[in-house]
Amino acid sequence: MPHDSSIRNVVVLATCQALSISGSVLVFAVVGLAGQTLAPSPGLATLPLGIQFVAMMLATVPASLVMGRLGRRIGFTIGQVFGLSGALLSAWAIASGQFWLFTLAAVPIGIHNAAFQFLRFAAADTASPAFRPRAISYVMAGGVVAGVLGPELAKRTGDLLAPILFAGPYLALAGLCLLNIAALQAVRIPRPSAASKGDGGRRLAVIARQPSFLLAALSAMVGYGVMNLVMVATPLAMVGCGFTFNDSAEVIRWHVLGMFVPSFFTGTLIRRFGVRRVIAAGAVLLFACCLVTLAGLAYVNFMVALMMLGVGWNFMFIGGTTLLAEAHAPEERAKAQALNDLLVFGTTAITSFASGAVQTALGWQAVNALSALPVLLVLAALLWWGRPSLARAAAGG
Repeated sequence: MPHDSSIRNVVVLATCQALSISGSVLVFAVVGLAGQTLAPSPGLATLPLGIQFVAMMLATVPASLVMGRLGRRIGFTIGQVFGLSGALLSAWAIASGQFWLFTLAAVPIGIHNAAFQFLRFAAADTASPAFRPRAISYVMAGGVVAGVLGPELAKRTGDLLAPILFAGPYLALAGLCLLNIAALQAVRIPRPSAASKGDGGRRLAVIARQPSFLLAALSAMVGYGVMNLVMVATPLAMVGCGFTFNDSAEVIRWHVLGMFVPSFFTGTLIRRFGVRRVIAAGAVLLFACCLVTLAGLAYVNFMVALMMLGVGWNFMFIGGTTLLAEAHAPEERAKAQALNDLLVFGTTAITSFASGAVQTALGWQAVNALSALPVLLVLAALLWWGRPSLARAAAGG
């Protein structure tokens, strides 16, 4: 049975996850529209979003190292302060009509996003090995709230400062950051030991060569990269097929719920069937998503495919996060997690820039056909690393 402190930490971290992802969904809903309003040319409308993902990618390593040295609570609080400053700067940029200031404000928001991604690792820090998969899953389940709260906040605050549009959502983001800062003070994770603050343990190259690390990183990279590539292209594809914006918004809403609702039982599935089988199930769902989209362009194809995409992402991302915990010792935690998230969110940044371009140049079905290839790579890796000789080597390492 988990300790009371572990349960309390999971509850607080899940609350912070819900608030943080709500802010992320809120920004995703309005940043393109705000950019379109401010940009000197239509081609620059999504530049702030791209800058945000690049900042997120570059901040993963420093964020992990800061948390390794100062502790989770201080590290997360610093991340929320960056989010607060970015939100207020964005609101000011929109109100004053300054596109380049709005683009610059995407940098601290990206740093904020990089920091809160480590909430799932924090859940594993104090959980017992038996409770760890469920702890990670319960924290990820905070995204269920975000699937409802984020879009609702976007709708209700879009014209809050009318006639100035889209500044209101960034004030809402600032409010979410303040709530997060308050909630984080209830986290009780022990400060890092002297060993974990230093460069203890094995060299990063040695850690990264382990089958368990490679499979963990590959699972999360492909799960997040394919999900992002297909999700970002979906509204463009649906509008191109004659569907309305509300139709695509409904599909995305069910996709987001598919991403996070399974978190209530993914940890139990991992404990019962093993992490590699859960990752394999996620990869099969992503491959099935690609087949459904290739089978037709009806509304039901988009809906079913995007729900499969969400559940598949959940299994691969939580599975990869759980497996990563087996690949490093406590004193190696900061650098192993930093490298993992650098790889994962570097992939996310690339697919964010590539999605619209591939969709425009090659079409929706080409996006999905290309997405199937890395999914097959994960399945091949699972078969390869499932060989008895490698399984014994991984257990021995």
